Amino acid sequence: MGIPCETSCAILIDSFDRFLFQRRDNNPGILYPGMIGLFGGHCEGNETFLECVVREVQEEISYFLPPERFVHLTNVNEIDPRGATTHVEIFIASNVPADRLVITEGSLFTVKPQDVATVEPKFSPTARFAMKVFLNDQQSVLRRLRLV
Repeated sequence: MGIPCETSCAILIDSFDRFLFQRRDNNPGILYPGMIGLFGGHCEGNETFLECVVREVQEEISYFLPPERFVHLTNVNEIDPRGATTHVEIFIASNVPADRLVITEGSLFTVKPQDVATVEPKFSPTARFAMKVFLNDQQSVLRRLRLV
């Protein structure tokens, strides 16, 4: 059994209401190579999940989104293919300027809302879970996003 870890990630939505995902590198040394995932990563030191998602997203998209732009969506405990137990806190942020992003890990994969079902088989388990939660309560989540 792997070492337990804590991670944060985010569904990002651009100013045209498209989803901004990370196409993971096709490197066999990483989890879910070649799949479509969320931007985010492992918590460091004593940082909170919110601090983690802000840092990780900035590192991976080269654009700073302040903490108040993130709305907490859900969390999940997973066991990854290596057997590690992972606690994941999932956030969402909107009005992300896709044209100003420089992706440092993987590549940007933009999906229109009407195309999510077509892409779903390529999602990593966390991205699939997060999108299911978002789509099941989309109106409520979007209202919360408009308040930030």
